[in-house]
Parts: sequence; C-alpha cells; structure tokens
Amino acid sequence: MIQTYLFDSDLRTFIEQQAVDSLYYSEAWLDVITKIYGYSLIPLTTRNTDGRITGFLPLCYVQSPVTGRHLVALPFSDYCPLITEDEGSANALVDQAIEIAQQKQVRYLELRTGATDVLAKRSDLVRGELYARWLTPLTTDPNVIWSSFKTTVRNKIRKSQKLGVRVRTAQCREDMVSYYRLHLRTRSKKHGMPAQPLNFFLGLWDAFAATGALHLWLAEHEGTIISASIMLAFGKTTQFFYGASDERYLHMAANNLITWETIVWSCRQGYKILDHGRTAYNNEGLMQFKRNWAAIEEPLPYYYYPHMMGLAATSESSWKYRLLTSCWRRLPLQVTGPLGSYLYRHLG
Repeated sequence: MIQTYLFDSDLRTFIEQQAVDSLYYSEAWLDVITKIYGYSLIPLTTRNTDGRITGFLPLCYVQSPVTGRHLVALPFSDYCPLITEDEGSANALVDQAIEIAQQKQVRYLELRTGATDVLAKRSDLVRGELYARWLTPLTTDPNVIWSSFKTTVRNKIRKSQKLGVRVRTAQCREDMVSYYRLHLRTRSKKHGMPAQPLNFFLGLWDAFAATGALHLWLAEHEGTIISASIMLAFGKTTQFFYGASDERYLHMAANNLITWETIVWSCRQGYKILDHGRTAYNNEGLMQFKRNWAAIEEPLPYYYYPHMMGLAATSESSWKYRLLTSCWRRLPLQVTGPLGSYLYRHLG
C-alpha cells in the first residue's frame, strides 16, 4: 500500500547519511518549495525486513489549471538522484511513484535523477537528454585552479578588477530585495521567461542564510549593483543557484569576477566541488562559459512516465519555447513581475 510520511528521526538520519551533498533533499529546501508554491509533498521510502529505511524519493504533486496535474522530483531542483542502498529499493521507489501517478491520473511523472543505470534499464520510462551539469573540482589552493582557466577568463577577471568592480557578500535580508530587482529584469528581458516571486528569494534567505549555507554575492561599481549570484553550500559542494546582471555593464565582466571570488572562498572553506548548475545542450553560449572555468561536463538525463512532457522537457530551440520567450520579452516589467509570480508555481 502506498503511504506518505512525515520526516521522522529515521528518515532524517538516512538522508544525512545518504544525501550529504544533496541540498535538494534537505527539509529546509523541501519546506521552502512546498510553502512558497503550495505543492503537496509525498516522501516515498522503502524499508528492509528489519524495518530500516533503504531508499527515499520525495515527490511534489502539482495541481495546475495551466499545466495540469503532474508529479515532479523535484520542482526547481536541477539534480535529484535516487537515494537508495540497492537496485531493488530503487525500482521499488519508482514503482511507487508510477502507482501514484496512475492513481492521481497525472499528465506525467518527471524524475530529475541524472544518469541512473536502474532507470536506464526500465522500459516503462522515457529518457530525456536535454541538459548537462558542469562541475569544477576544487583544491585548497585557488591558484592551482586559476592556472587551469582559459586565458580569456583570466583576462576578464583582471579587467573587472582594474575597472573598479568590487564584490561583497550580502549581510542583510534587504540585499535579497535588491537581487530580485536585477533578477526580474534579467529573466524578463534577457531570457524572456517568468521570474520567481520575491517571497521565494526571501524564503531562501530565511531558510539558509543564518546557517551560512546561502551566500548572496553582489558585484558593485560606483555604488551600483551590476551583477549578483546566489550560491548554496551543502556537504562538500557549493552550487550556483541563480544569477543576474545588468546588461549595461556586461563589458565590465562582473560575472567572471563573482565566479572567481566564489571559487576562492569555496577553496578556502574546504569545499571539494563547485557545481555551476544545469545547462541546456543547445545553449552553446552558456555551455562555453562554463567550459572555460575548467568545469567537467556531466550528462543530466531526466526520466518520464508515461510521456516526456513539461517545461523542463521543452527544448530551448523549439518553436514553442522561442515563441514564449519572444512574447515575454515584449511585456513591461510592471506586468512580468506579478504575472510571473502567479505563473511560476505552475512551471515546477
């Protein structure tokens, strides 16, 4: 029988042991996305004959008049690997997820697991291969990493410093409001996509800033914030979550300077991996930007049942995607702000 679970001590212990580098499985992250967007959380588990947990898969049930009913593990989360001790537990979790999908008559189930041998063997899942992850291995000495960068990257970092760009980390909640303004313009005008609501970013700050897991990096020039990036740290990994920049100052290469400052800080704090986040294969410009940082490309397939559907399954080169982004760019920010806040929960 399918059950849903609250997080008890056994589940917390299992997650801490098996998902030490996966922030997306933390209670804090799950709490943010369910409270801000109103999703129902269905944490699936498997147990052995002794009653000990052997697998964990959290699903979010999205009920939307815009995108229909669907199940996702997890919304707004790039990489959610199956957390299991053995192949039998992995298959049992997927079986449970499919059974829930059938019971709730959802349009699709989406599992953002990345490369997984167990799922690749299943004939009832459809594999989507639109994305890659980019990971930079870190050392205790950031100068070692500096020498591995492309010459163009090093030159842009030096240029940004010479032009007087200064990078600082946010110290107060109000800085997140400043970030949101820059993020809204970047998402709307550059990418042609709805932006997350302000309360999502404030929720991130409230959930992670006090513990030191969240760092908001702000690049300033003569008192103006020209670029910013949100980084979250968990286990041995630091990860870029969101970034935004003022297109009027792109020539100052502030994005490069922020990335370098983040790498220096991460090395000195003892982190082992910098995750540059998910990138669509057909976004060659962004792919090359991440490639220049001595990052290693890792395939990031997603799995679907019964069909490949949803925004994450839409190629950025498709006519639907290009039509959406073209129309969205034409809207004024006074419209895209509140409209995007309403729509975003439906895109999970």
